[in-house]
Amino acid sequence: MADPWTHKAAGTGGHGRLRASHADREQVIDLLKTAFVHGRLGKDEFDARVDQALGSRTYAELSAVAADIPAAPIAAPPTAAPPLAKPARKLARPSMNKAVTGGACVIIAGHIGMLGALLTGSGALVLLMGLLIVIGAAVAVVAMIVAS
Repeated sequence: MADPWTHKAAGTGGHGRLRASHADREQVIDLLKTAFVHGRLGKDEFDARVDQALGSRTYAELSAVAADIPAAPIAAPPTAAPPLAKPARKLARPSMNKAVTGGACVIIAGHIGMLGALLTGSGALVLLMGLLIVIGAAVAVVAMIVAS
């Protein structure tokens, strides 16, 4: 087992006889919790091993508590990736849609009026209809900018 207690317990010089700290015992208990969550230990065995870890005084005793538990969880087989969600489209506010529609209507009316003015030969009416088209375009463009 590749844990911080094995090399101290099995190493030369009798490191297994060194006293374990509270932090060392907490690390083993965390390892036992992980094993319990992954189904490697039953509830009774988990409780018994936690009691044993809390009562361990040396690295050798502490290492024996979790000797048969892998230090890192074994990776689960890869699963199929969840389907990608389509990004939500930001919809323009209804009032902006009305403004764009209104601007488009003004542009169309201006074009119809300009066509009529050209057919009748009225220069002043052509200028007025051109101004109407520009205003309608401005309303539509501003509404689209605000909507985005």
